[in-house]
Amino acid sequence: MAIKILIADDHALLRQGIKRVLNFEDDLEVVGEASEGQEALSRTLVLQPDILLIDLNMPGLNGIEVTKQLVAARVKTRIIALTVHDSDRYVLEMLRNGALGYLLKDVEPAMLIKAVHVVAGGGTFVYPKLAERIFGGLSEGADVKAKAKEMWRDGRGDRLTAREMDVLACIAKGFSNQDIAKALFVSEKTVKNHLTNIFRKLNVNDRTQALIYVLKNKIVSLD
Repeated sequence: MAIKILIADDHALLRQGIKRVLNFEDDLEVVGEASEGQEALSRTLVLQPDILLIDLNMPGLNGIEVTKQLVAARVKTRIIALTVHDSDRYVLEMLRNGALGYLLKDVEPAMLIKAVHVVAGGGTFVYPKLAERIFGGLSEGADVKAKAKEMWRDGRGDRLTAREMDVLACIAKGFSNQDIAKALFVSEKTVKNHLTNIFRKLNVNDRTQALIYVLKNKIVSLD
C-alpha cells in the first residue's frame, strides 16, 4: 500500500516539483496540496494522509501552529517540516510540538524520499547537518523528539515562538508595523501583540533594544 502524502507550501512551483519527485516512487502517492495554513489543517483532517510535508512560513496559520492543532486533534498523520529555516530554535520548537521530521529545502530528492519512509514507519528524521549541530550527531532513528523536549526544558531552546521570530526578522530588516503586517499576512494589532510578548520575553522596552539583543545573541541576522 502506498504512503499517502499531503504537501503544504505557498509556492505552487515548489509543490509541483516535490510532487513529481514523490510520485515517481511506486510506494509514494501525493493525495493533496495546500497553499496556506488553514487549508493545510483542513485538508489533513479530511484526507488523513500518512505524511504531511509542511513549510513553516505559511499564510495564515504557520507550520508550527498547524502541527500543534493536528497533534491536539490526535490525527494519525505524521508531520515533516520542509523549510528554509536552519535555526536551532525552529527545529526544537517543531519537534517539541509533535513533528517527526525536519528537512531543509535544499535536500536531495533521495534524502526526502528516505525521510518520508523513515517517518511513515514511525521513526524520526532530521536533516543530518542540523542533527549533528543540535543533537551532537544522534544516529538515524534516535528519539530526537524526546531530545528536543529535554533541551527545551533545560532552557537551551528559545522562549520565542516561530511567529515571534518572524516578527523579529522583519524588525531586523527595518520594517514598520504596517510592513510586518503585510509581510506576515496578519493585522497590525496582531503585530503589536507579538511585539508586546517579545519585549516581555526578552526583558526589553522597545524595538531598538529588542533588535540589539537579538543581533548580539545571533538570534536573527540582517541577511
